Amino acid sequence: MSKRGASILVVDDEREIVRALRRSLSAHGFTVLTASSGEEAVRVVSQQRPDLLLLDLLLPGMSGLEVCRQVRAVSNVPIIVLSVKDAERDKVEALDLGADDYVAKPFGMKEVLARVRVALRRVAQAPSGTEPRFQAGPLSVDFAQRRVQVRGRDVPLTPTEYDLLKVFITHRGKLLTRQQLLKEVWGTETHARTHSLHVYVAQLRQKIEPDPERPRFIFTIPGVGYRFTDEVEPGEESADTGIMSTS
Repeated sequence: MSKRGASILVVDDEREIVRALRRSLSAHGFTVLTASSGEEAVRVVSQQRPDLLLLDLLLPGMSGLEVCRQVRAVSNVPIIVLSVKDAERDKVEALDLGADDYVAKPFGMKEVLARVRVALRRVAQAPSGTEPRFQAGPLSVDFAQRRVQVRGRDVPLTPTEYDLLKVFITHRGKLLTRQQLLKEVWGTETHARTHSLHVYVAQLRQKIEPDPERPRFIFTIPGVGYRFTDEVEPGEESADTGIMSTS
């Protein structure tokens, strides 16, 4: 469920978009704040501390990228970028600067609301990586024992595959660029590793996905990176019991 009453700052200079977002978000129980420029957005974040930002990149004055940079320097508030489809370089840069996700313009309200719910649910959970055990559908990971199971059967992972899976789980629901993943897994030694990342993702899918050709956990976002989802699908097997989930 979404965090009812959470405050969302909509940063966009297009009045129709702001009006539509305000109407839809308010109807779903959110408190909506607005800003029409980058400078105003930074000021509102400082003064009113919203729970989430919906941030357009094309703004008068201070750019959305600079807003993202300044906000991320002082706050971990979730940032969802609103971007035109052909601005791929800007989307990747915003994500590398710390944005959590993006929605391409023109967008559907259902997609925006889904992204908002995921981002708020993630920050409402315990601090990432502190849970001793992770479970989603047929996948179970015991971090204390570095043990990975699918449908109750042990799955042997290489150290790099395990590190990659841990990063995905730690940032589940968040869109991660290739550069972010490279830094998380290999640290500063990221040169010439892009192909390695692709290979390791493919190997990890072969080991944990019920159907590697139709991923259930690790999704490729073309031109950007990957997203790991832990959403339990209706009728899906439980990781521990093997019974069918009805939630």
